[in-house]
Amino acid sequence: MTDLDAAAAAIESGELVVYPTETVYGLGADALDPAAVEAVFEAKGRDREQPISLAVPDAKTALEYTAPTTTERVFMHEFLPGPVTMLVDRREMVPDVLTAGREQVGLRIPDHELALELLGRVEPITATSANVSGQPSARRVADLDAITESASVVLEGGETAGTGSTVVDVEAGEIHRRGANADAVEAWLDER
Repeated sequence: MTDLDAAAAAIESGELVVYPTETVYGLGADALDPAAVEAVFEAKGRDREQPISLAVPDAKTALEYTAPTTTERVFMHEFLPGPVTMLVDRREMVPDVLTAGREQVGLRIPDHELALELLGRVEPITATSANVSGQPSARRVADLDAITESASVVLEGGETAGTGSTVVDVEAGEIHRRGANADAVEAWLDER
């Protein structure tokens, strides 16, 4: 069994997995399983009022879990896959625990081969940094903190860029967190 197979099997079993993205290492679990999502909050020591994003392998798959507007679809095709998390209306199967009860969910399509291979086997998965809340994000497996004690599998993907994703609400025209590619996102929003 390859590491990817083991990671996919762990997620399908409700367990946590650390995986690389083009930004930082992420903590993955079945984003539709409330108990698995709860385990992510526990591992990170994260406030339950802070929503967690979900990751999918491509824009077509995103439509199964989200209901983007026409403008959001145009944005999605322009910036994803890439280091951007866009807030979009969720579909009914996305659990409240993931979104902290909000109607929108953060959507992520990572631009990283290993992450996309994992998402090709199992989706959607949680997309949140693999670190204890308040601690620095991990750029390398060696940088991972106590979070690894909660993960069944750690996928090694080398060193990541280290800058978090830009979080954007396209419909509102607002950037909630400036990260990688923020200038391009801002320029796109200004032009629409």
